[in-house]
Amino acid sequence: MAAPTARPVAAPSFPRLLSGLSKSGDAFDLSQHNAQWGGLSLRSAQTTLLDELDASGLRGHGGAWFPVGAKWRAVSGGRVRRPVVVANGPEGEPASRKDVFLLTKLPHLVLDGASLAAAALNANRIVVYVPQRVLASVEYAIDERRRAGVDPVAIDAIVAPDAYLSGQESAVVRALNDGPALPTFVGLQSVRDRGVRGRPTLVQNVETLAHVAMISRFGGQWFRSLGTAESPGTMLVTVTGRWPEPLILEAPLGTSFKDLLELTTQDAEGYWGALLGGYGGGFISMADLLDCRLTEEGARRLHSSLGPGVVALLPRTHCPLAETARVVRYMQGQSAGQCGPCIHGLADLAAQLEVLAYNAASFRGHLPPINELCNLIDGRGACRHPDGVARFVRSALAVFRDETDRHLRHGPCPAVKGPALLPCPSSQGGLQ
Repeated sequence: MAAPTARPVAAPSFPRLLSGLSKSGDAFDLSQHNAQWGGLSLRSAQTTLLDELDASGLRGHGGAWFPVGAKWRAVSGGRVRRPVVVANGPEGEPASRKDVFLLTKLPHLVLDGASLAAAALNANRIVVYVPQRVLASVEYAIDERRRAGVDPVAIDAIVAPDAYLSGQESAVVRALNDGPALPTFVGLQSVRDRGVRGRPTLVQNVETLAHVAMISRFGGQWFRSLGTAESPGTMLVTVTGRWPEPLILEAPLGTSFKDLLELTTQDAEGYWGALLGGYGGGFISMADLLDCRLTEEGARRLHSSLGPGVVALLPRTHCPLAETARVVRYMQGQSAGQCGPCIHGLADLAAQLEVLAYNAASFRGHLPPINELCNLIDGRGACRHPDGVARFVRSALAVFRDETDRHLRHGPCPAVKGPALLPCPSSQGGLQ
């Protein structure tokens, strides 16, 4: 996938994340950041920030959509076991580019948010957990802040593996404890109680921390001035398939997808459907997309999710079954390999979908029991990775039902030989 550009959907009446970008799209250094937003006030973080986060209604923008104020309050620390704050930015979701964009273009918003979290929670360690490709940008920003004496708590940048599961909360803690970046069998609450080096740990997505930096300056009610009562504020969305290049949009929650994507009914006829939430989300029909608004609740009603803010339109010039099969094979390769549903179930799913895409005649006109296999996988994994793949597959079979029937009757369509659209990083680091 090519490097994305970014823009707000509409010029907001109050400043938001992307309103700080220069027209050239160059990265903001510390002096430009301070000129745009003002300096960092840590005193308010120690007194009023948690209340402002509660008032704002901010939810985590990494995929779980958990209320941020409640999450921070659940991180229990004390004088002996002071917490650790982790700015979580591996962005293992291949179809997302928003976190890398923030870390390279607006890194000081993320670092402000991490420092504010440390002040609010009395933490004495901050880790920025990022992929290798953005390490130099992040370290440069950290060095700027160190020279300027901005952060009372030292910030360390640590490289995250380039893998789908590397940003999962327990996988992050496991990696920072010198283990493999794979999910553990423990729940999220134990991470908040006993995480990095046995200390209470806050693992927060980098976009969420950038929003925290803005809320600390303008307040919770300012954040609520855009969005809806149930879904306040704005979010960053990575859009692919709509324009020649990927585009990162900042939009108020509650915006219609029709307006977000500048879609007419006639435009929609050129697409098979849309993927919401990335590879752990699900496809929806274009009719549903045109009626849907940018909220997690709206996406869930369609058996999908906003997840990390991915919207991928699938043009009719591509085979939807081939795209689905490629993604499922990729997700099988990205599993933790810790349980039967991942080791055996995802491999079987990938194999059946590949036959459906490329050799459906062998099924003799009958769809294999793919949905039944999804039911056997769902809810039986050691983590939620196989559940997300099962949801992805179910949604593909539902939305692409007509194309599935055509493959079963007539064999693979000509588009199976065309270029891939949905990115699947190879083991060599490229895109398949």
